[in-house]
Amino acid sequence: MPDALPQGRAPRHAADPIAMEVFANRLLAITEEMGNVLVRASFSTNIKERKDCSVGMFDARGRCLAQAAHMPMHLGSLMGSVVTLLERYRLDQMRPGDAFVCNDVFLARGTHQPDINILTPVFVDGRVAFFAVNTGHHSDVGGPNPGSMSQSARTIFEEGLRIPIMRIVRGGELDLDLLEMIAHNSREPAERMLDLRAQVAVNERGAELMQRLVATDGIAAVEGAIEALLAYTQRRLRARIAALPDGEYSGERWMDGDGLPGGEPIVLRAKVVVRGDDLLLDFTGSAAQARGALNIATNALEATCYYAVKALLDPELPANSGLFEAVRIHAPEGTIVNPRFPAATAARAISANRLSGAIFDAFDKVLPANKRMAQSHDSVPALLVSGQRRSGTYVYLETIGGGAGARQGADGAEAVQMHVTNSSNLPAEALEIEYPLLVDEYALVPDSGGAGQWRGGLGIARQISSRVDGSLLTARGEGHVMVAPGLDGGLPGGRALLLIEPGTPNERLLPTATTALPMTSGVGVRMETPGGGGFGDPALRDLQALAADILDGKVSRAAAERDYGAARVAQALAEWRDPT
Repeated sequence: MPDALPQGRAPRHAADPIAMEVFANRLLAITEEMGNVLVRASFSTNIKERKDCSVGMFDARGRCLAQAAHMPMHLGSLMGSVVTLLERYRLDQMRPGDAFVCNDVFLARGTHQPDINILTPVFVDGRVAFFAVNTGHHSDVGGPNPGSMSQSARTIFEEGLRIPIMRIVRGGELDLDLLEMIAHNSREPAERMLDLRAQVAVNERGAELMQRLVATDGIAAVEGAIEALLAYTQRRLRARIAALPDGEYSGERWMDGDGLPGGEPIVLRAKVVVRGDDLLLDFTGSAAQARGALNIATNALEATCYYAVKALLDPELPANSGLFEAVRIHAPEGTIVNPRFPAATAARAISANRLSGAIFDAFDKVLPANKRMAQSHDSVPALLVSGQRRSGTYVYLETIGGGAGARQGADGAEAVQMHVTNSSNLPAEALEIEYPLLVDEYALVPDSGGAGQWRGGLGIARQISSRVDGSLLTARGEGHVMVAPGLDGGLPGGRALLLIEPGTPNERLLPTATTALPMTSGVGVRMETPGGGGFGDPALRDLQALAADILDGKVSRAAAERDYGAARVAQALAEWRDPT
């Protein structure tokens, strides 16, 4: 952590931007340390390898002070759980050594059931001053289908165990009865118990670091610095908003369907309304509440909006409640962006990523040219395989990246997570060690990036096969029907693809959402994720860049001749100069 100020001395926040930046980074350092400990201490592959987790620090009023740079979507779960805790318990009912647990979308303002939150009050001078909070995506929390994330679920009751806000630690004593009740409602009870213990310990570390900060600076100085930081964050964002021309700007993004078979493509609409330093995001006109699990609950919607505004207007802005105060949101009840109980929400990240695309589309009408961007794959393609091994049931879960949209002056990034998701890839070695599965191929998908003056990023091909009989495949994604549009003459990105038994006489195409499909030993599944849209007229693409794409295998010669013209391709290859 940075060197502390003398005890009791408050930084000169308004007059000293350096002191403000130092204090903001001290808070961020605490949450980053919590996040590092959570990843190192966890047992499950989903947290220790893929980093599907997040941490945050809040004050006693429930305001977010800092969130580590993990999952933007998880901000919704962190915020919602703290608000629910403060509604359920008074501060004077909490004791040192207590910790609370919750996960439910409607009972505890979560975003989907697999994200289990742990909240720990941080005491200073005998009173609750802060809350250390973390969330981890647990690979299974029960329900009829392994992984608790079936896109075809119709209600929340099909999505696993519902945990309201409850004490899991009382005065330093872990409630083993509650821990085992949660764990044994999962197909992998040992993982649940070990990960939850790690989550409890992580908050204790966060509490220790906050108490150390207070001991160094004094509580009055720290609380004064917090007020100044939140006010500064809001002022800074409002200044960015005020720099935009007043007006209403609309955008949209389409989804393949609403999660169940037979559904037609549905629309997500976003309107950005700028009035001075006031910003409203209005989602009127978005599709009705989804039949399947694609619904976006309130806190997931808020996290999506805050992410998009921060990313587009001020990426370096501190992630705290000062940002949230500057953004207003309107979402009609009974729509996919504000569903009624008991809506299913397990696949909410897919919809939230598409909604991010709609927000980006709206801002494209008002942002300067150097900040505009073609649409990305805007999906959370997921593979989930479960079955039996010697030690019991296994549940392999992985979300896979795709292509980012191109922007002025730069091709789109290849093989990346987008928007509200930010997990790491699962290395092939870890996958094969942890599960009875083989990785048959892991590569970029040629021709999946939209052509343009700047090319869209490429999607990923992930092909795995089972080494045991009796496995079950669940998969989901977007972009099988509705692809990523290009911008300013750029062409759209490639489509998603899901195949069972690829490369064999029995190869067949699977639908966008597949649930619990049986797999025998040796049977493979192949997922190809969508690419990003291109930016600008393909005829203006730099010849050296075009030749490099072809020679690197990112674009086939046939596709290049189709999209860029045979004459330009021949010229590009003739003039190619190897920069090495």
